[in-house]
Amino acid sequence: MKNSDKKTHIRYLMLVFMGVAMLVNFIDRATLSVAAPVMSKELNFSAADMGWAFSAFGWAYMLFQIPGGILLDKFGSRLVYGLAMIVWSIFTFLQGGVYLFPSVFMALFILRFLMGMAEAPATPASSRLSVQWFPDRERGFATSIYQTAPYVALGVFTPVLSWVISIYSWHYVFYSAGLLGIVFGAFWLMFVRDPLKHKSINQQELDYIREGGGIPELGSAQRQSQQKVSWAQIKTMCSNRMMIGVYIGQFCLTSITWFFFTWFPTYLYQEKGLSIIKVGLVAAIPAIAGFVGGIIGGMLSDYLLRKGYSLTFSRKLPIVSGMLLSCSIIVANYTQSIPVVIFVMSLAFFAKGFSNLGWCVLSDTSPKEVLGLAGGIFNTFGNVAGILTPLVIGFIIQATGSFDWAIIYVGSMGIVGVISYLFIVGKLQRLTLSPAPDLTASKTAVHN
Repeated sequence: MKNSDKKTHIRYLMLVFMGVAMLVNFIDRATLSVAAPVMSKELNFSAADMGWAFSAFGWAYMLFQIPGGILLDKFGSRLVYGLAMIVWSIFTFLQGGVYLFPSVFMALFILRFLMGMAEAPATPASSRLSVQWFPDRERGFATSIYQTAPYVALGVFTPVLSWVISIYSWHYVFYSAGLLGIVFGAFWLMFVRDPLKHKSINQQELDYIREGGGIPELGSAQRQSQQKVSWAQIKTMCSNRMMIGVYIGQFCLTSITWFFFTWFPTYLYQEKGLSIIKVGLVAAIPAIAGFVGGIIGGMLSDYLLRKGYSLTFSRKLPIVSGMLLSCSIIVANYTQSIPVVIFVMSLAFFAKGFSNLGWCVLSDTSPKEVLGLAGGIFNTFGNVAGILTPLVIGFIIQATGSFDWAIIYVGSMGIVGVISYLFIVGKLQRLTLSPAPDLTASKTAVHN
């Protein structure tokens, strides 16, 4: 640990790593959506086939959230996240060669499934690190940084990946994204550390984090030995009314995200008749708006908290107002003007970013003893949308030949989310787990 009278700011360096790691995460997720318009045509995939291919990631991502959370609590975010990044990037790279397999569709589905399995600990790991490295009054901003990575992935890299397709082929989208993740995964393992193990942090910064509500000790052997978690306690966490409302809200937000990460380029290509290069450029505009919305929403929430407003008001105001505004996406069904469509999509994605504080709420309310597991449970419920959204949209397009009802489905998620936060969530407060029963003592008492 560094000795200095002036407080260090190592937490911001860790935030840079968290942001870039999440960026790599979502670039790999976006590869299929960018390649889909050309790839599906070359490989003769129907809309329903693409719906299943898009959803493969979601199935694994949802199923492995809780196991991933358990691994995080046992081995820590640094090791689990770093190794996971390298593994999912290998699976991304291999998707560029699916045409070499006897069953192309099955190979694609399996590789996307394995990629989703490896990515399962990613967002819970970031949430866990934000609690380790940041006090409460900075956590909204920290969360907004790593949660805006999807918008950067779409805004910056969609045009780049579209250019790669136009110059080379769709295969190189997967090759380039996979190599990027493997390299950064190695850098993560070399440079990222927990607060108590980082050589450059000083006691003043540790005290600042701890006194502000952060938990630098999270993951230490001493803290892990302080609390044993039972399945009854996990059941309590899953059945708590506040958390159920937060889970529903996250499902709604994730539904909007997955439309933009799966079908949006195809929507522009097929429904609006744009070329693949124009798709890449146009798809970047809503993503940039989402990035701006995410930063403003996180900063507003922290500002309200610093001004003395309650945690409930400070977090709910951006979430509820943003989800309500995201319903504006439905207007796209009633215009043929490309500029108007892009404006509406940008407004909806800005609103989605503005309301994207679900992970911050989770960090504020989850039991401190099981933040990794809590993140896994939260992301399990939220990412049911990763399965349903691409499938529902795929079958709607297959049945109607149009995106109209698909857009209505996405827009309706904002209304459901608002209802959940206003009428189910209630007051935001940190849950506490009752001590797990001491079975040894119980048996001794019975014996005596």
